[in-house]
Amino acid sequence: MNTSMLAGILAYVLLLIGGVFFWLARRAAAAGPAEAEFELAGRSLPVVVLIPTLALTILGSAHILGVFEMSWFLGGTAMWFGLACALAIAVVCLTTGRWMRRLRLATVPELLEYLFGPGVRTAVCCVMAGVIFGLLTLETQGIGILLAAATGWSIQEGVIVAGVLGVLYVILAGMKEVGWINLVNAALMYIALIMATVFIAAALPEGFNTVSNHYLEAGEAHQLTIFGPMALLLTFALGLVIAVNFSVPVNQFMLQVAMSARSERDVVRAMWLAVPLNGLFCVFIVVLGMTAKTLPEFGELGPKLAAPAMLAAMLPGWLAMLLLGSFVAAVLSTFAMTCLAPATIFSMDLYRRLFRPDATGAEITRVTRIAIVALAAAATAIAGFLPPILAALSWLLAWLIPILWLVFTGLFWRCSTAAAVATLTLAWTVNMLWTFTPLAGAMGMQQVPNVYVALVVTVATGTLANLFVGTAKAGYFKSPEYAARVAAE
Repeated sequence: MNTSMLAGILAYVLLLIGGVFFWLARRAAAAGPAEAEFELAGRSLPVVVLIPTLALTILGSAHILGVFEMSWFLGGTAMWFGLACALAIAVVCLTTGRWMRRLRLATVPELLEYLFGPGVRTAVCCVMAGVIFGLLTLETQGIGILLAAATGWSIQEGVIVAGVLGVLYVILAGMKEVGWINLVNAALMYIALIMATVFIAAALPEGFNTVSNHYLEAGEAHQLTIFGPMALLLTFALGLVIAVNFSVPVNQFMLQVAMSARSERDVVRAMWLAVPLNGLFCVFIVVLGMTAKTLPEFGELGPKLAAPAMLAAMLPGWLAMLLLGSFVAAVLSTFAMTCLAPATIFSMDLYRRLFRPDATGAEITRVTRIAIVALAAAATAIAGFLPPILAALSWLLAWLIPILWLVFTGLFWRCSTAAAVATLTLAWTVNMLWTFTPLAGAMGMQQVPNVYVALVVTVATGTLANLFVGTAKAGYFKSPEYAARVAAE
């Protein structure tokens, strides 16, 4: 085991967490308690913190380990995932993130109750919490892979440490802790990533021309461009753009960042740096992933471990520790939000709403913390035995596509509870059938991603049901209730 590498990574993460928490604790003692302090940072995050938190919340295992894996098979086409995520941040900042902050809501299911009633809220909070938990297991796997590559551990051993670090990242001060840690880590990570890319290029006989020549000689020139074979563009690339941009804008873990902002205007301002900060990251990851495949000593390790192992072996010790430590912290950021988001849904949408309407803020915080620990323990137990990260990601995100439809149509068009129930039921049922039955093969469409099917079913069912099923009222933004709520704020 590489004990010095392990010690360096742990020191980086623990000093980052401990230092930020100590600073926040001193500030909190002087400022006093604020509204929803733990879950929403007292709705006080400034733009300088929103920028890296928006960027890093969606920059986790899928962005690092998932893209390392995909670049192994798809080359430059894997960059479409980074483009999809960057676009999703813009969508959040210009639409749903603004609206949630304007309405001073705490969860996405809470908005759906305004639109469609308490039954839809309960159904969505259960499904959304499950989807986010699925994403949490992927983040846990990602940290385990990074630690395994750096130390020689098994992935299963790495995920145990991942669970402990992930809880520490969020449990002490909640949303505010996550935000300020992200600010420090984002700066250090980009510095380390740029330096690492330069070091790797210098270590190759002809720089990155060595990598290009390898793919050209192997007859795989298509892997050197973002525009790969048309079949990949129509399935992988477009599928990811749809999956990410029709799900992330209504995902609690992303919107919780926007709801924690000081103002709606700050959410929009943060977009201008959060989008490039997130989008450019994927370029470096694809280049490093493709490089690792061309080096025999790392290529034999396979797509999960090749790139992290290359970084640990070829970089100077101090730079490898800084880069892998910042990678671990970046994945921990997403881990923290995928813990905090379902825990907030549980404490706000289930515990307070259904069991303890009179619960105090301190009690809600305690319940949220307990839920965080329980979720992290469950994710740690299963994370070492999961499929490839991006393969699982597409299926999970398909569950949120009908929720996006309900939010947009309910705010701007019509609010029909019957139509909402019909849309959710049919879209979720088809998503399950497409994955776990021979339906796709029987239709000769086994290569069609779940997200395409979920989107078509959602739009068709949602449109027809709104027009012909039950009664409907005008979109919420046209209602007197909305006007009164905004005026009161």
